[in-house]
Amino acid sequence: MTSTAAGESAQWTRMPTTKTFVPFLLVNIHDTIAVLTGGMPLPWLGGLGELAFVALYLATVSAALDEDRRDTRTPRLLLAALAVVTYALAVGYWDHWQMCFPLLSLATGVVLRRDPRLIALTLALLGITYGIMASLRGGHDTTGTIVAAGWGTGLAGMLVANLLNLVESNAALRATREQLAHAAVERERLRFSRDLHDLLGHTLSVMVVKAQAVRRLGPRDLDAALSQAADIEAVGRQALTEIREAVTGYRESSLATELDNARSLLEASGITAEISHSGPPLPPQSGALLGWVVREGVTNVVRHSGAAHCAIEVRGEQDRVHLEITDDGVGPSAAPEADRPRPKTGGNGLKGLAERLATAGGSLTSGPSGRHGFRLVAELPVDEEGSVAQATSRQGRSAHRLR
Repeated sequence: MTSTAAGESAQWTRMPTTKTFVPFLLVNIHDTIAVLTGGMPLPWLGGLGELAFVALYLATVSAALDEDRRDTRTPRLLLAALAVVTYALAVGYWDHWQMCFPLLSLATGVVLRRDPRLIALTLALLGITYGIMASLRGGHDTTGTIVAAGWGTGLAGMLVANLLNLVESNAALRATREQLAHAAVERERLRFSRDLHDLLGHTLSVMVVKAQAVRRLGPRDLDAALSQAADIEAVGRQALTEIREAVTGYRESSLATELDNARSLLEASGITAEISHSGPPLPPQSGALLGWVVREGVTNVVRHSGAAHCAIEVRGEQDRVHLEITDDGVGPSAAPEADRPRPKTGGNGLKGLAERLATAGGSLTSGPSGRHGFRLVAELPVDEEGSVAQATSRQGRSAHRLR
């Protein structure tokens, strides 16, 4: 049943083609037979007029349905020529070719469907003139005849115009829905890849540092080495939990937790840590966002800096919070564990954080500090409800969930 409904929905998004309007030409079949059998005066002239009408009718509809030509002058010029031929046949033969008016009305609806005022005026004039001609042709000038003939003629064009507008609107809505679905998937992929980068980059760095500590301490201090090994196990378990949370889109980082983790990681790496946190309590969403900054910044210090000292300062104000991470590193030459050059202005992780902060109205800047070292600064506005950072935390939740 779902596939049937989807098929019907797709039909209402497919624009009719010129072939759709060809069967309507059969309304003139009686006059066509009269041309072939000589049942009208000057049948050769009537035949030429019919050929001209059919050619103009098909050309008008085709041009009006063509995306490249529908907004040019061509469809309206062809429609004007079709109207001339229609009135010429109807007036010249009088008792024949009267059904050309409904066809002219259909073509008018196709051409002028995007101009409600003009199509209403045109179809009204067409209906009135055809109604008058029908009344005079019947030999009695009655209002009923004019209204009946005129209303039927004008209604044909109006129905076609509304139907085409409905199909075009449905097609536009369908295309917009598909674009939104693709955008949601892309946002979810970006969130997932960014979270995995932040999570795995930090976790693997911690495990490498702890493993190196085990190797150094093993020969001389077995208890300390076992303690570091236990930390590796705890970090691995925590990483599994965080990855599950990242997959479901509910991963949140705590600033206080990340500051504690940063101190532990820096000290295990032989880097002196100086951490200060001042100011009023932060809303959970703002703290979570800054927690990501601390995690990424400290991971970069451990992996790339070769620093002996790292300072982390969190300074909160009533409506804004300032986070700064600085180190005295000299680059990868002093850090044997570094596997790639130290970024000068920020790698992929910092770019992702900059996007998150920008979404929340904040900013992230990074670059060299003095002759050596590196400086990372995050600024984030904070209101009483912490609403500025909610967009970041909900970024993955509103998209398609990965299971």
